Amino acid sequence: MVPETQKNAYLGALSFAGLLVAMFVQPSAGWLSDRSRSPWGRRRPFLAVGTLVALLVLPGLGIAKAFLGLLLTLCLLQLATNIAQGPFQAFIRDFVPDARRGAASGVKNLLDVIGGMTFVALAGYLMGFHMTSQGSHWLWLSLALPAGAIFATMAWTVLFVKEKNTAGEPTNQPIKLGSQQGVLEAKAHPGFFWFLLSRFFLVMALATLQTFGLYFLKDVVLLPNPAQAAGTLAIVIGVFVLLTVYPAGHLSDRFGRKPLILISGILGAAGVLILLTARSFETVLISSIFMGVASGLFTSTNWALAQDLVPKDKAGQYLGLTNFASAGGAGIARASGGLIDLLNAYEAGLGYTVILLGCAIYFILGSLLVMRVRPLQTSH
Repeated sequence: MVPETQKNAYLGALSFAGLLVAMFVQPSAGWLSDRSRSPWGRRRPFLAVGTLVALLVLPGLGIAKAFLGLLLTLCLLQLATNIAQGPFQAFIRDFVPDARRGAASGVKNLLDVIGGMTFVALAGYLMGFHMTSQGSHWLWLSLALPAGAIFATMAWTVLFVKEKNTAGEPTNQPIKLGSQQGVLEAKAHPGFFWFLLSRFFLVMALATLQTFGLYFLKDVVLLPNPAQAAGTLAIVIGVFVLLTVYPAGHLSDRFGRKPLILISGILGAAGVLILLTARSFETVLISSIFMGVASGLFTSTNWALAQDLVPKDKAGQYLGLTNFASAGGAGIARASGGLIDLLNAYEAGLGYTVILLGCAIYFILGSLLVMRVRPLQTSH
């Protein structure tokens, strides 16, 4: 769809536009769910509606024949999925006792990783066949797999998660957008602000690697089939995340969240520096091990810390607000595609070198900033 020499810029713009939608939709949906009054409870109606709309939009990714169509489809998909995700994220805060949030976050992230690892790996192999002109049915199969997964998990949650009937309960909360209300409250609680800033940098590092890793394998490491190699690396990273993410949740309950987040930043930076030297698949593989352990530590402990910081009666709003950090960090990371192309045009591979050095700095900075986080007095 786009010129080869501008693929990073177009990919970055595409991702940034979708994440911009997510930044505002997710906290607003979480805020609305905190105040919703329904026989189904506060969260499940949003989960059902968002998922069903996403299923209607998803085929547009395969139908789109021009970049503008792809852009519109992705923005609509982000709108739908974040209507579901904002309220969904509050389930742990709604149901899990304080002393078990680390373990619960570990389970949640373990299952996230299993799903992500499975579908990224499968999509990599299926799209590898599609990219070598072996038929469009491979593209449609790669879209059908996540469509089936999100429908099945939505149906399971709606049917078997038992929320309190909130129909008829009074609410005296002022009517404001979730993002607007959340920003005001974040200013009132500096600990939550430092948490968001820390998460912003750590997510920016991970998102940069995830977004441009395929092109790095293609343009710098010069692998013959980078899509299938990326699928293999996703499995390797996923395995080490699996080995780390659940124990990390338990350890954070015992020893605290901050030390493990600091370790994750150091390991992530080390993995990036190894990747900078990579000119073979084996070196990339070693780097991916560091990335897997760092990601596992980060996902469990950072999310457990988020659960510690949010007031229970505003869990959807606050956890939705974390998407300002997540989507903002990922969005800026992906918008850096234009810088990669510009520097690569000046000197082959320079763009990837600069962006990887930036990732190492993001890892260290994000892990250090979390040291400034203090608990909210309203979080109990």
